[in-house]
Amino acid sequence: MGKHRYGVILDAGSSGSRVYIYRWLNAQAARANGGAQDLASLPEIKTKKKWNKKVHPGISTFGPKPELVGSDHLKELVEFAQEIVPKDEVENTPIFLLATAGMRLLPDDQRAAVLENVIPGETEGLYGWIAANYLLGGFDAPGSHDHGKGHHTYGFLDMGGASAQIAFAPNATEAVKHAEDLKLLRLRKVDGNALEYKVFVTTWLGFGANEARRRYVESLFDSYPKTLELPDPCLPVGLKVNQTGYELAPGSPELAGTKPHLVGTGAFPECLKRTYPLLEKERACDDAPCLLNGQHTPAIDFDVNHFVGVSEYWHTTHELFAMAHKDKAYDFHTYQKQVTDFCSRDWQDIVKDVGNQKWGKKVNEKTVEEVCFKASWLINILHDGIGVPRVGLEPVKEVGSGSANKTKAMLGKAADRGFIDPFQAVDKINGTEVSWTLGKMVLYASSQMPAADQAMAVGFGSNVDGAKLPSDFQYAGGKYEPLPSDLDEGNAGGDDWHDRIFNGSYSRRVPGILIFVIILIIATYLLCGRERRENVLNKLFGRSIPDTPRWRRRKAPGFLNSKLFGGTTSPTYDRVLEAADLEDFELSDVEGRHSGSSDPTRTGRSSGWATPVTRAMSPDILRTSPKNKGYFDSPGLGITPFERDGLIIRTDSKERLAVGRRSRAGSPTRRSPLMTPYKESVD
Repeated sequence: MGKHRYGVILDAGSSGSRVYIYRWLNAQAARANGGAQDLASLPEIKTKKKWNKKVHPGISTFGPKPELVGSDHLKELVEFAQEIVPKDEVENTPIFLLATAGMRLLPDDQRAAVLENVIPGETEGLYGWIAANYLLGGFDAPGSHDHGKGHHTYGFLDMGGASAQIAFAPNATEAVKHAEDLKLLRLRKVDGNALEYKVFVTTWLGFGANEARRRYVESLFDSYPKTLELPDPCLPVGLKVNQTGYELAPGSPELAGTKPHLVGTGAFPECLKRTYPLLEKERACDDAPCLLNGQHTPAIDFDVNHFVGVSEYWHTTHELFAMAHKDKAYDFHTYQKQVTDFCSRDWQDIVKDVGNQKWGKKVNEKTVEEVCFKASWLINILHDGIGVPRVGLEPVKEVGSGSANKTKAMLGKAADRGFIDPFQAVDKINGTEVSWTLGKMVLYASSQMPAADQAMAVGFGSNVDGAKLPSDFQYAGGKYEPLPSDLDEGNAGGDDWHDRIFNGSYSRRVPGILIFVIILIIATYLLCGRERRENVLNKLFGRSIPDTPRWRRRKAPGFLNSKLFGGTTSPTYDRVLEAADLEDFELSDVEGRHSGSSDPTRTGRSSGWATPVTRAMSPDILRTSPKNKGYFDSPGLGITPFERDGLIIRTDSKERLAVGRRSRAGSPTRRSPLMTPYKESVD
């Protein structure tokens, strides 16, 4: 292997699938070339702009035809990854296929048909939190990111088409109060020492931009049940679209007056009012406090919790309105004014600006058609839902001198990124895209660093105290299903193998497995033939083999005397002395180390020692036990045991690959030819 390791992630999203390729130094190279600061940091993950590719449509469209997802969808991405990863590193490169919210919206049977495991929304949010803090430096240089109250990490917000996520480390008070709601996360630095964090993560399925729009349109149609032309304040003035959001073409049934459609009015303040109910804040909160949809969330201390937002948070605030906050932190007052002015424009004028590329080549008519609704949804979920202060409109609380959140004093110094503010939308940090896929690879790469003394496994699970890992701990390599080789003293959960099999998730499978084994044994017994069945019974019950001369018979060891109960498995021979002519046997002369002979009466092979010469064959023999010799001890076989690092059953983190002694199965016995008139098989 070279000095670099590679990792591939296939992100199967709601609108399409994208492949990401990452690279980092292996542990040996990183430790040999790194300084003190490098050794005290997480592995440095690198990627390039051209190391990703996206294909359409989303993997969720293969729900009715899962057999085509490989050849028609993923093959192109895998082949692209093979062009990036060096050929000699392919066998050592892990590849992760992780489906997100688009798959979670499918019916259970279709989802299971496409993928056995779909990444939970909480896991997606946690990976995003890792990526953001990794790029911002919250892990490697906590002293440079002191937000006050001993807090140095950043919160993470993500919004896709189908879901939205939030992840943050609560302040010390909230962390104690809601300890059971937090995730325990362990990472590992290059020097092998561990990093540990306690993070709250939740996901709101159906709160992504596309799903929110679908729910909004349904509410409009419910409000105007018998109207063919429905006023939509979240569309630019004069834009007409059908129920699915496509602009009406001449001759369409909607324009003919046979089907209802939407007409934009461009009233953005009214749009904000219409989208607010979609937050579902009126739902009962069974476990207070709650933010959205009645889902529990610890209180957020915006004095120390500074959030970065990606995906729709970035696109909706920057694709058309970047000049409003290009050189400073997100400003709610400035942003809302920009959106209000844009949405009140006539649709035809906006189309002309798109044609003239006023907002760049990437902005098309679909983008400007959707931006008014997306902006209203972002403002509502960000400020009325999550509770982020409205910078530029609401006063931001001044805090003590020990805090880095001195917004008024430091905003000018943070003009480039604005991360000291309660919220800032980002796309890239230091040229690297902030993506949950990066967080996944940071977790995996850190698990490849050999652990220092007392350092525990890399991964995440329920927040529990003590030396044991939580029962739901997810190792860095993915969802962990222990194999028998893992169920030993290195067992992370501390349970014995029989407890896991008979009391754990395997318990429901045991009866079926036993029935299958019994059926297999019966079928094999019936198919092996009468003679072999008799031999099996003879060996099982220790009966002598019939129709065999007495001097050839031997007693089978039997079941109770087998090696299962400590008995010997080597064949035993009776020493039989009958009338024999002593002249039938003689010892030949010693001919030194010469192994050949011109005497035609000699048989067998000579190793340089004297070998018996057979003058005449007689049924009267002297039987002795053959001398056993190890199979691999024989000279000239040219067989040596070897192990290839890349050829393992599971690509996983190092702590998942239990280290232990390997025992080689008993070597077959090699016997020198006996001078007997018959050949006896040794079982």
